[in-house]
Amino acid sequence: MAGILLSTELGAIPGIGLKFTARLKKLGIITVKDLLWHFPFRYEDYSRIAPIGELQINQSATVQGTINQIATRRTWKKNLLITEAIIVDETGGIKAVWFNQPYVNNILREGGRYNFAGKITGSKREIYLASPSYEQIGAMGRGETKHTAGLIPIYPETRGLTSKGLRYLIKPILKSLDPLEDFLPEEILKENKLPALNLALKRIHFPLQPNDAESAKKRFAFEDLFLLQLNNLKIKTRLAGKNALPLAINQDKLAKLTGSLPFQLTDSQKQSLKEILADLQKPRPMNRLLQGDVGSGKTVIAALAAIFTAENNLQTAFMAPTEVLAGQHYRTISKIFPNFSDGIALLTAGKTELTPAKISKTLLLKAIADGQVKIIIGTHAVIQKGVKFKNLALAIVDEQHRFGVKQRAALQDQENNELANQPIPHFLSMSATPIPRTLSLTVFGDLDLSTITELPAGRKEIVTKIVAPENRQKAYDFIREQIKKGRQAFVICPRIEPGAIKEGEILSEAKKKALELKSVKEEFEKLSKKVFPDLRVIMLHGKMKGKEKDQIMKNFQERKYDLLVSTSVIEVGVDVPNAAIMIIEGADRFGLAQLYQFRGRVGRSNHQSFCLLFTDSDSGNTRKRLNYLITAKNGFELAEMDLQIRGPGQFLGESQAGLPDVAMDALKDIQLVKTARDAAKEIISNDPEFKNHPLLAKKFEEFQKAIHLE
Repeated sequence: MAGILLSTELGAIPGIGLKFTARLKKLGIITVKDLLWHFPFRYEDYSRIAPIGELQINQSATVQGTINQIATRRTWKKNLLITEAIIVDETGGIKAVWFNQPYVNNILREGGRYNFAGKITGSKREIYLASPSYEQIGAMGRGETKHTAGLIPIYPETRGLTSKGLRYLIKPILKSLDPLEDFLPEEILKENKLPALNLALKRIHFPLQPNDAESAKKRFAFEDLFLLQLNNLKIKTRLAGKNALPLAINQDKLAKLTGSLPFQLTDSQKQSLKEILADLQKPRPMNRLLQGDVGSGKTVIAALAAIFTAENNLQTAFMAPTEVLAGQHYRTISKIFPNFSDGIALLTAGKTELTPAKISKTLLLKAIADGQVKIIIGTHAVIQKGVKFKNLALAIVDEQHRFGVKQRAALQDQENNELANQPIPHFLSMSATPIPRTLSLTVFGDLDLSTITELPAGRKEIVTKIVAPENRQKAYDFIREQIKKGRQAFVICPRIEPGAIKEGEILSEAKKKALELKSVKEEFEKLSKKVFPDLRVIMLHGKMKGKEKDQIMKNFQERKYDLLVSTSVIEVGVDVPNAAIMIIEGADRFGLAQLYQFRGRVGRSNHQSFCLLFTDSDSGNTRKRLNYLITAKNGFELAEMDLQIRGPGQFLGESQAGLPDVAMDALKDIQLVKTARDAAKEIISNDPEFKNHPLLAKKFEEFQKAIHLE
């Protein structure tokens, strides 16, 4: 195996056939690098070679012995091929059994000495080794092992490609690979007690003891977090060197504007506004994240920043992830600031408006390009080709975690400035999804943070209850009673269509569970015709066209319907103050952060509000997890719990994060995140261009190309 490089394609290595490479490809493994960075997700501890006479049921162990006899037979009842071998050592004998693996009979031979690693199963009367791994050893029981007598790595697998097959490939490649250059500076490795790259690769695949695997995992997690932190600090440094248009803030005008609001700002709203306005007065671009609990009043703070931008005769682009939310921001801001004379526009794929009337897209784009419209609210349509701003000075993004860095860059036009010193917009992002501390330090680490920590005065705590199947009718009676008092209700379902089963189809457990999920269409039919035939029920889901969704939401807000049955399309930002009941079907199928978002659609007025979590699961763990929603003091505490339970993919989307699994898992470890951040700060302050660290410079360039926080 001479001349193997990380870039070598596995198909070019002698002995790895087309069948094997096709299976590897299913796991995204094409090159040697892909294979070696396909890390184990756990390890079986077969390090102890146990005498056969001492084996116990349910024990995992390695047995070292001689095969006394081996044979394969067919069972006629289930048509299975069973291979059985009798293994003996000086303390006794035990049977090993393999199902539908007749080739084992051709590999193992009577009289040969082998290691067998597996789980001891059976009954008090007879125990046996179930489908153990095996490998031949010398007469003295010595020799290097891959599958037995140690900590055995278990990998993510695919059909026809087992962990044993992966170990068989990885071990000789690791031996033949030339030593790799380590991009992590030696001082960082020493300071953080991390193994060097070559040692870490060996330890993560074939650890001698549990600490080996842990230290190797820590090293690979650290390096990804470290690169991500370097990226954040680079963005901050680059932005600090850019120009932005400093705004003049008239304090009398500020007092007049805040005094004219139909409500009083809370202390943390005032503090957040102060921080944002202070940034806007600087000649350097603001890069700030405004986060706060659901209903804490982030929109009005962002709107005030936009109004002051307009006061400076400059433009604001305000981007939301959905048409429903963009339309709501447009109506809310128009209502709160009815005397704003510079015009607030709505621009989505399906709608163009300029307060107070509809306008053609052509005329609106011209008005934006001429600088006549000062606040433009919309979806991705705001950054599409054909939209030209005259003097964009502030970019606002709602639900920041739903947009990738490329979209943020497009809004700030960081990559396309014709002149290097051309001013770029200030950037303000908002999130009602509480972001755990580790994520705000890493994935959003390039942003300064403002937090609204309290709800507006007069809001009552939402009463949250878990509803078991036997209490469903009681819950329905309660809902009808509340609606008769004048309130409205949301019903959230995990799916749109009822699940279909093909004739004769054998269902996996996963599919059975998926088909059990309540669908919007089924639930709408049931509620409107059977449960609440006397009430006005409407349905909403993501497959509807924008205009239809907007009309349904408008009708619901105007109290033309009592119940809205919906998918998670209403998760973010929808504001219906009269809605006081949130019913969540299949609540155990949603993450805590998402359930928190749903619940936040009610409790937005002085009416007592309720959230009912329907679940058919009788699992203790399910109840414990749902109870967190009842006991958590705020969204941030809940977000930390969700991070530990379900991982960062719950917040970022596994496919969106752009981070390897090891780093994704490490985002739960606040201490490692801080350590990586400190190391990155030290490098940036001492060697910002990595001139003294050429290997790091090369790796960082690769990392920037590969990562896609989208």
